[in-house]
Amino acid sequence: MRILVVEDEKKVASFIQRGLEEEGYAVDIAPDGEQGLEMALARVHDLIVLDIRLPKMDGLQVLKALRQEKIMIPVLLLTVRATIEEKVLGLDAGADDYLTKPFAFEELLARVRALLRRRAAAQPAILQVADLTLDPARRLLFRDGERIDLTTREFALLDYFMRNPGRVLTRTLIAEHVWDYDFDTMTNVIDVYVNYLRKKIDAGRTRKLLHTVRGVGYVLKAE
Repeated sequence: MRILVVEDEKKVASFIQRGLEEEGYAVDIAPDGEQGLEMALARVHDLIVLDIRLPKMDGLQVLKALRQEKIMIPVLLLTVRATIEEKVLGLDAGADDYLTKPFAFEELLARVRALLRRRAAAQPAILQVADLTLDPARRLLFRDGERIDLTTREFALLDYFMRNPGRVLTRTLIAEHVWDYDFDTMTNVIDVYVNYLRKKIDAGRTRKLLHTVRGVGYVLKAE
């Protein structure tokens, strides 16, 4: 899961980013409303944490612009004082939830999980390609009934592959969805993690699922 945090206070943004990354999320940071809107329009995020008081363009303007573009990514608004009037304005603009500063990270995380669960409810509960089965909610993976343990990053990578079966995913696409904007696509980290997955899901099996498309990227499919 990839989360966009639009927050101009560096300490707050860093605090949120560090905590979410420790939970296995890929996190991008935008320091003002204009950049936040530009990044959100790329439609690569699963959730947006959006401060209301932002330079260049305030959070409500960003939110209205997103909804006008029919981008329905869940939005968690951050505000210093959540007055009834401000809550009404935010909800009318298309916000999904509110959180008042200062806040405990545990509460932020709980709200993030709730919004992501709500979004996931519209998607298949269990992902399956051939005899490979992934349960995102319980973070469980099975191949032909055999349980396979994954690290947090391996899980995020496989989740992305399984939501796009048969689609060739370039390294750039993988970096955008599983890592973040600052990821250096010139490194071989993606290839290393794909090889980790191969060893866990394909090693010793006649039927291979994870394939290399030379010069392009990778694809998960049953041949």
